[in-house]
Amino acid sequence: MPDDIVLTAEPRTVVGSRPAGRLRREGKVPAVVYGLDTDTVKVTVPARELQHILSGEAGANALITLRCDGDDILTLARQIQRHPTRGDLVHVDFVRIRRDVAVQAEIPVHLEGEPAGVRDGGIVEQLVFSLSIEAKPADIPNAIEADVSALEIGSQLRIEELAVPAGVTVLNEPDELVVQVVVPRVVEEPEAPEEGEELEGEAAEGEVPAGETPSEGEAPAAEGGEAAEGESGGE
Repeated sequence: MPDDIVLTAEPRTVVGSRPAGRLRREGKVPAVVYGLDTDTVKVTVPARELQHILSGEAGANALITLRCDGDDILTLARQIQRHPTRGDLVHVDFVRIRRDVAVQAEIPVHLEGEPAGVRDGGIVEQLVFSLSIEAKPADIPNAIEADVSALEIGSQLRIEELAVPAGVTVLNEPDELVVQVVVPRVVEEPEAPEEGEELEGEAAEGEVPAGETPSEGEAPAAEGGEAAEGESGGE
């Protein structure tokens, strides 16, 4: 389950792209805090500390207590925006939550074990990599582990068969296919013609097809690139 982490936040009074850029150069991330029928509050948080939190095991589902002007606000980080090439944090929304009220979250699905079918030449195909769930903040798991060690070739595992912790409701369709073990697909390549074999309908290089003669006024080039008799070179 996600750990509760304290992150210091500072009120933010300036808005706009230029002030936001200046804050990022100072190592701060512009953010807003909203939810639970309260006014939206503009803040900044330390970029390095927030990046460390989000790259941890709980990721975006880490419970973050924002400490701002003497108030502690329990939140989840949502709408995390990053620079498209550098990956730097650009902006974050923090949603106020209560420990006794369920919230929605996305959690990853991790496969555990080696399927028996793989040892027989099959391959694993994972079709679902995350689940949409609803749970109280303290009950949100870091991930759902799917044991696939018993899967034979042709076997499948569906969402309704996953081991989900108590207090967690999965919002995906229960019959949705999570993973299966299948026979490898073999792609047949077209056979290449044997050496010396000509493609039907194509004349060999330098040959004139049977029954045809060179066009009037057209003489075949002499071997070695010399002009045909009667033609003057260099004129």
